[in-house]
Amino acid sequence: MSRACGFDFGTSNTSIAHWAGNGPRLIELQEGRTSIPTALFFAFDDGATHFGRDAIKYYLLRDEGRLMRALKSLLGSPLFEETTYIRAKKVDFSDIIALFIRHVRETAGGADHVVMGRPAYFVDDDAQADARAQAQLQEAARKAGFTHIEFQLEPIAAALDYEQSVTKEELALVIDIGGGTSDFSLVRVSPERARKADRKSDILACAGVHVGGTDFDRLLSVATVMPYLGLNSRLKTKNMNPPSWYYQDLATWQRINFLYDGKVTTEIKGVRRDSAEPEKIDRLLRVIELRLGHALLGQIEDTKIALSTQLKAALASAAFDDGKVLDVTRAQFEKAVSAAMARVAAKVRDTIALAGLKADAVETVFVTGGSAAIPMLRRMISQELPGARIIEGDAFGSVATGLAIEAHRRFGR
Repeated sequence: MSRACGFDFGTSNTSIAHWAGNGPRLIELQEGRTSIPTALFFAFDDGATHFGRDAIKYYLLRDEGRLMRALKSLLGSPLFEETTYIRAKKVDFSDIIALFIRHVRETAGGADHVVMGRPAYFVDDDAQADARAQAQLQEAARKAGFTHIEFQLEPIAAALDYEQSVTKEELALVIDIGGGTSDFSLVRVSPERARKADRKSDILACAGVHVGGTDFDRLLSVATVMPYLGLNSRLKTKNMNPPSWYYQDLATWQRINFLYDGKVTTEIKGVRRDSAEPEKIDRLLRVIELRLGHALLGQIEDTKIALSTQLKAALASAAFDDGKVLDVTRAQFEKAVSAAMARVAAKVRDTIALAGLKADAVETVFVTGGSAAIPMLRRMISQELPGARIIEGDAFGSVATGLAIEAHRRFGR
């Protein structure tokens, strides 16, 4: 086993790969799968910490504890500098991320050299925050036991994975639609170029935007479920609605736990007393008091995934104590995410323009990431690049595979 690895720490899912024999190999991490949900569950009864699918399982079994997801989204944000309570103790977010990275590292064999993936921009339009985010991830990786840590852009890593399959030179646009960001790279690939040690001249442009799968979850939730819990409902006070931040936080993976503060519950009970539609606020209180937020958002994520292959999906949740089933359509989803998808389309155009090229120069679009299968995304790509063929990579493995190739180049075995 190589002492060097490629590590794709994702907002929603994480993968790791090594160089084995003559090529990269993804490592099985849990239940025979080569990706693991980026999630931790801190159990309160026995003090155990569970990771990935186990974390989600224990949370859904209603064990007492705290579930944490989408931790990558905290990097570079002011919230990262704060502490949070775990089992009545203050803990740094850096230590929580390090705990997860250590678990994956040790499960995969304990490599000490790593090339970690990073998005084109952790934080849009803020170079200082972006640099701070990489430094925070590097420090967490060091705490997790890695001794030699380097970085590569995630879309470049995906391009390296795609290049393994090409038989001639191509100009490829790589699109990585991750959980928290969408990243783009325009790269010249070929079997000959793959053997070069320095690929800088082959990278024509890179760009990114802070839009990803968790944003699609949030937007779908706000459009379909949150009105049922009181979003934009009427208060008796003239021309007033309940505060919208309750619902935005409840639809955002990394912010759900902040709603479980007793002060928030007291505040919402005050809103209920002034509500002209108190039954809706009762539903919101039920979700918060029973700590059903992550389960509800997980069901919304499942609905989003179902809508990639279905025109309509039924959403039933324990959060709805009246047995309500919401029928959610693909049309509703596409309307909810249209502005976000427009930002993705604009960044495709920006990436090509950065290289000084036109759309017809792109021969292949290689799409990877958890949201790669969304039909609206495919239509957008076809509209922007009608002459290019679209190839779908391993949704959760392409970036880690490319990072392992890069790790082998930089560190050898």
